[in-house]
Amino acid sequence: MDRVRVSVFATDPISQAGVAGQLKVRPELRVLTDAGRAEADVVVAVVDNTREEGVRALRQVRQAGLAARIVLVAAEVDAADLGTAIECGAVGIVRRSEATPDRLVEAITAAARGDGTVPADLLGRLLEQVGRLQRQVLNPRGLAFTGLAQREVAVLRLVADGHDTAEIARTLSYSERTVKNILHDVMVRLQLRNRPHAVAYALREGLI
Repeated sequence: MDRVRVSVFATDPISQAGVAGQLKVRPELRVLTDAGRAEADVVVAVVDNTREEGVRALRQVRQAGLAARIVLVAAEVDAADLGTAIECGAVGIVRRSEATPDRLVEAITAAARGDGTVPADLLGRLLEQVGRLQRQVLNPRGLAFTGLAQREVAVLRLVADGHDTAEIARTLSYSERTVKNILHDVMVRLQLRNRPHAVAYALREGLI
């Protein structure tokens, strides 16, 4: 199995050296030097808090042009900051007091797989924030976390059921032109070739 390539970014050199030293001895990981940071699969950003400092560190990582997933290790983790940290690119958040070598490796390997990591006691708060965002911001605009608007989902479901444009228009009380425009917008936005491809994509991703 290939080792996960890791770069450590910290706001002070002592923290950077300490975390890098912990990770270098792990056979699952390959810790990169600063010169090789661009090749990292995962960046571990070590900060004091998830507020201004954490956001600034995350933005610095992004501004450096790194495409890696980011695990944020913070001394202070505030539930109110989780959304902002995730918005800025963090896929994993670990309290520094809980950042044992095993816990860090777990978060890093999860990030490399595309999975997220959040302290268990804060997960409920994060879900509350997500629900509030859906209710207060997305729903009034007819949007959802799937990336598809409600009417786009409705059209794709009818296409998946075998209905043609005229039947979809009658069912949803749209004009045929509107149905065609909805499908065109979805295919362009998601870079899909045709209607069957759009349906296959939506089914595979769990969007419909």
